[in-house]
Amino acid sequence: MVAPGITGRTRPTKVKKQASLQKRKRHDVDTEKLEAAVEQLDPKTGEYKDFSDLPLSEFTKSGLKACHFAVMTDVQAKAIPLALKGHDILGAAKTGSGKTLAFLIPVLENLYRLQHQGADAGLGALIISPTRELAIQIFDVLRKIGRHGHMFSAGLVIGGKSLEAERQALSKMNIVVGTPGRILQHMSQTVAFQIDDLKMLVLDEADRILDMGFQRDVDAIIEYLPKERQTMLFSATQSRKLSDLARLSLQDPEYVSVHAEDKSATPKSLQQNYIICPLEEKLDTLWSFIQASKKSKIICFFSSAKAVRFVYESFRHMQPGIPLLHIHGRQKQHARLETTSKFSAAKHSCLFATDVAARGLDFPAVDFVIQVDCPEDADTYIHRVGRTARYNRDGRGVLFLTPSEEEGMLKRLEAKKVPIETINVRQKKKQSIKDQLVHMCFQDPALKYLAQKAFTTYTKSVHLQKDKEIFKLKEYNLEAYAASLGLPGAPRIKFLNDDEGKQRKKASRQAIEMSDDSDDDEPASKKVRTKYDRMFERQNQDIMADHYKKLVKDDDADALSKSKNDMLDGGDADEDDFLAVKRRIPADSDASEDVSDHEEGSIVPGGRVVKIQGASQPLVIDSNRREKLLKSKKKLLKHMDRGKKLVFDDEGNAHEVYELENEADFKAKGLPEVQRQRFIEEAKDIVQQADIEDKAAAKAKRKAKKDKRKERERAEAEVGGVEIDDEGVDALANFRADMEASEEEPEVKRPKKWFQSDSEEEPKKKKGKKGRHVHVEEPETLEDMEALAAGLLD
Repeated sequence: MVAPGITGRTRPTKVKKQASLQKRKRHDVDTEKLEAAVEQLDPKTGEYKDFSDLPLSEFTKSGLKACHFAVMTDVQAKAIPLALKGHDILGAAKTGSGKTLAFLIPVLENLYRLQHQGADAGLGALIISPTRELAIQIFDVLRKIGRHGHMFSAGLVIGGKSLEAERQALSKMNIVVGTPGRILQHMSQTVAFQIDDLKMLVLDEADRILDMGFQRDVDAIIEYLPKERQTMLFSATQSRKLSDLARLSLQDPEYVSVHAEDKSATPKSLQQNYIICPLEEKLDTLWSFIQASKKSKIICFFSSAKAVRFVYESFRHMQPGIPLLHIHGRQKQHARLETTSKFSAAKHSCLFATDVAARGLDFPAVDFVIQVDCPEDADTYIHRVGRTARYNRDGRGVLFLTPSEEEGMLKRLEAKKVPIETINVRQKKKQSIKDQLVHMCFQDPALKYLAQKAFTTYTKSVHLQKDKEIFKLKEYNLEAYAASLGLPGAPRIKFLNDDEGKQRKKASRQAIEMSDDSDDDEPASKKVRTKYDRMFERQNQDIMADHYKKLVKDDDADALSKSKNDMLDGGDADEDDFLAVKRRIPADSDASEDVSDHEEGSIVPGGRVVKIQGASQPLVIDSNRREKLLKSKKKLLKHMDRGKKLVFDDEGNAHEVYELENEADFKAKGLPEVQRQRFIEEAKDIVQQADIEDKAAAKAKRKAKKDKRKERERAEAEVGGVEIDDEGVDALANFRADMEASEEEPEVKRPKKWFQSDSEEEPKKKKGKKGRHVHVEEPETLEDMEALAAGLLD
């Protein structure tokens, strides 16, 4: 027998590792006491305030204590006892009331009592969230609470991460937190994802998950799950529609609504206001608000991702003095995570976001929630404004409403018990940024493109809204809104076509003609159109269409006068044409009349004649754009005559650089081949003469250089050189005289070069035969003097 505590390993086992092995065995787990305590719970009559009042495991209590959770909120006090006893729950509570712990604690405790842990147990609890950010937040809370003793393996399954890595880990997971799309993908594609023994299903922000956006995915997930399970739904705005509950197969659910009797659907510490702001003044108001709140933490909600990107890029260029961040559904996963972490850690910042950040996200200490674009309904408003005033903290929400949205939106908020008051903007502090946006869009084509897409996506979002009592597209000033974004005009959008045009397109031409002839008040669109009517209305669209007929028919006087009268009368005859002719220019002699003979300021059929200096032809001003042309010297240069480059001959006469010779003079000189040969010979003579002159000049230059060198050498020999040409002169005597002279006049040392060091001595210069100066060392002995003299004589 091996002694207790001895593992049989040759090497000693670490104490920490040995303790973890004993911990995994779970021999000391006593689930019977917890089961008995849970059976004694009375959720309806019992009052529970602290987490210590509930029968929880020691590991869960340690996790709650480490996270400083002691007192339960209202929704936690009512939902957790019911969930511990295994009831299905429909939970509705205000934003920031602690709904996450209300379902995470039952998940941990129920699986712990069942000992549903380990790789062989399979999936025990599935938590579904509508957004990736909320799923990450739920997983972080689960990890913080459950890491103090629980041995469950939990995983996060969201889009934007490695699918293969998730597949390898899913076979060992007991608790999975994820989004509907990625969970459904694993259910249909991952073989090792075992869900047959699922115990609990949790839907956070259930109203968003059960709507049309996720209906298909949720229905497919429910088909995979077993029928015998515990289901919990939590949201700030919970619906009790029977159709939704039937889809989830709930069994006698308990409805937990702790704030149903409150006068307000939002926290009491939240101050809510709205501003009547026209569409074209929203960006000015938002910029002025950010300038006045630089020491705050702000979230600004928009209706589209393109609007978020445009406002972020434009405001970032203008440098408001506060850190700017943006988040939307088109971003990559790592960028969204980085943005949420930065905004959570920031003390002062401004976050531009879409509704992807409107639900469930817990950003600490948010001061303001600004809803620049009107939310689609009151539930979305509640979720947006719930990012502030969380956990009994103060907060403020501001809603921007256009005059056409005010009445309908206030009715919806009143029905949801949302108290909101109107406030006014101080016009003295309001700043206009329209000129800056125009300048930036003119300089940066990418920013202009973002402005166009922001306009298009906002208009489309309003057009697709279901509640037409709030969103009335025809009452928006879209031209002014486009100008407020820095655009020169509103971009063309297909769905903004007139509804009457669509009705005219669908209606029968024959019915329209009959309605014109008849005296009935019934419109043509309400009359019955048979298939025979449509059959006889068909025509060859290639050659018989109306716009083609207008292009090919003769322009007679009657047609011209008719079109002219239609334009003068403001008729709509050509309004729906594919190619409408706005102005016809007759192709006769009068139309091609030269305006150069007219005086300046005279009126011609095309407009007013203006003569500019330097132009042979005057300009015809026929529009405001041409009028502005006169103020730009750069643009006027294009209309001026081009100058000619002149050269002057020997006599001082000016000629053009290239002049064409007269044809008669050219023929008089002979045939082209003869002239070409003559030109080659003349050029050859010129080149030879120039070559002779160049050689003579080079020879003279070399001779002058040689003479100059000889003169310099002669002067140097007279000053200090050694003459050895005469044979009768004693060379040794001359050498000694030179040495004595050199001792009397100390040699001036030259400065050292950049590449010489201090220890380097100057190279000794030799003295040549032609009088060049040579520096030699002073002889010390008679033998040195004889060797030196012999060298000089040689």
